[in-house]
Amino acid sequence: MDFVIHYHRHREKAKSETEAVYQAIREAIIQGTLKRGVRLPSTRELAVGLGLSRGTVNLVYEMLAAEGYVEAAVGRGTFVAYDVGKSVFPASGTHADVPLSEWGRRMTEAAPLAQREIMANTAYEGADASTEHEAGKSMISFTLQGPDISMFPMTEWKRVMYAQVREVYGPGQADGCEAAGYLPLREAIARMLGRARGIQADAQDIAIVHGSMQAIFLLAQLLLQSSDRAIVEEPGYGGIYRAVRSTGADMVAAPVDEQGLVPKDWEAKLLFVTAGRQFPTGAVLSMARRQQLLRWASRTRAFIVEDDYDSEFRYRGKPVEPLKALDTEGRVVYIGSFSKSMPAALRIGYAVLPPGLRRPFVQAQRLAEPHASGLAEQRALAAFLNEGSYEKHLRRMKRIYARRRELLRMELNDRLSQRFKLFPADAGLHLFARWNGNADEYKRVLAACRQAGVEWTDGAAYYVTAGHPPAACFGFAHLHEEQISRGVQRIQQVLNRMELLD
Repeated sequence: MDFVIHYHRHREKAKSETEAVYQAIREAIIQGTLKRGVRLPSTRELAVGLGLSRGTVNLVYEMLAAEGYVEAAVGRGTFVAYDVGKSVFPASGTHADVPLSEWGRRMTEAAPLAQREIMANTAYEGADASTEHEAGKSMISFTLQGPDISMFPMTEWKRVMYAQVREVYGPGQADGCEAAGYLPLREAIARMLGRARGIQADAQDIAIVHGSMQAIFLLAQLLLQSSDRAIVEEPGYGGIYRAVRSTGADMVAAPVDEQGLVPKDWEAKLLFVTAGRQFPTGAVLSMARRQQLLRWASRTRAFIVEDDYDSEFRYRGKPVEPLKALDTEGRVVYIGSFSKSMPAALRIGYAVLPPGLRRPFVQAQRLAEPHASGLAEQRALAAFLNEGSYEKHLRRMKRIYARRRELLRMELNDRLSQRFKLFPADAGLHLFARWNGNADEYKRVLAACRQAGVEWTDGAAYYVTAGHPPAACFGFAHLHEEQISRGVQRIQQVLNRMELLD
C-alpha cells in the first residue's frame, strides 16, 4: 500500500533528511491525516520509498516515539499513538476562494434552517435509551423517530432481498434500470395507489426517487425561478422551505388550522401541501378546501405538489381522496415514500407526475444519475409489494400503532390537558399539541423535562415566521405502551413541581 507524506516539500526547508522525514510524518499526525491506530510502513519500506538509508528512518521513528506520536509493538510494527481529537491544527498555507453560483450561495444560506430542524428532532443532544438523568432515569423520547423497526418482518425481507442480490450480482448480472426506476416496481406502486388511494396512474407516470426530499428538490428546481412565488404551509416541513429557498423564489407562508391549509387567492406558480395529513399538525384538508385549491390552480395555471408522507397509517374514519385523484387537468404532482413503513436505510420514494412533467423530471434525474441506483433494493421492494408482504405488514402495524396512539392521546388528555391542547388527528405516527402558556414558560418546561428523563420535538422548528404559540410533537411509533404511560407521567410530575397544573 502507498504511504504518502510531504517529505519533498519539507526537504526544501529542512537542514537534514532526518528533520524532513520527521516534520512530514509529525505534520500528517497532528493534522489528522494519519489517525490514531494507523500502522506506519516498516523502516525498510519507508527508506526504499523515499530513497534514504534505513538508519535515517529508524532515527525518525525513535524521535516520534520519544515524543508520544507513535508507539512500537514488538512483532507487529509501529502505530500512530497520538489522538488528535478536537485539536486538529489548520493546514498550513492558504486556501483558494470558491466562487459559488447563486444556487450554491442560497443552499449555503439555508444550512442554519436545516440544522435547526435536525436539532428539533433530536431534542436532547446525545440522548438515548441508556442516558442517565435524575434519580438514574433513562430517557423516554417522544421525538419524531419514525417507525418501530423491531416489528418489521426482517426475516421475510432478507429472503426477498437476498434473492434479488443473487440476481443482480450473480453470473450474467441483471441490467441496470432507467433513471425513472425499475419498471416492475413502478407498476406495483401504480396498482397500490389505485387500490389504496384511488389514484389512476400507469408506470410511465411514476418516477422512483431517493426519498420524498429528492422529488421535492427536483420539482422546485424544475418549476421555480427567482422571479416566481411559491406557497408553503406554516407550520410545515423544513425540507420544502429549503428547496424553495434554493431556487431564489419568493416563499409565502400560508397558515394552517384544524381543517388544514387555509386557501387564499394567491398569485403564485407553485403550492406545496400535505393534504392527507398536514405536517406537523396532523389536520386533514377538508374536501371543500381541496376543491378550492384545484380551482385556484386551474384559474392561475399554477401547480400543486401534494406530499403524502405518512397517511397510510389511518386509524379511523374514511380517508379523503388525494388531490391527485381529483385532478382533471394534470396540475398535481403526488409524492409518496416508504420511509414510514420500511427500514430507513431503504430510502425509496416516488413521484406521480402529470403528463407535462414526466419527461423533464426524468431528464433531471438522468442528468445526475443516468441509471437508477439501488437496483437490488428496488427489485426487492417490487417483489415485497407483489407477493402481498408489504400490505400484510401495514395491516399489522396499523393495529399496533392504533393502540399506542390511543394510549398517548388518552394519557395526554387525562393528565396534561390544562397545558397541552391536542390537534385532532386520525392518522400518522405522532400527535401535535399547542402549549397553553407563554414561550419562556414552555422553554423552562422543556429543560426541566429533559432533566427528568423525558423529551419531545419542539414545534418551533417547523415555522418560518416569528410570534407563533409554542407547540410540541409527540412521536409514539417507536415507543412501547409502558414507555408512553411512564413518559407522560414524568411530564405531569415536572409540571406539578413547577406548579403549572391545578
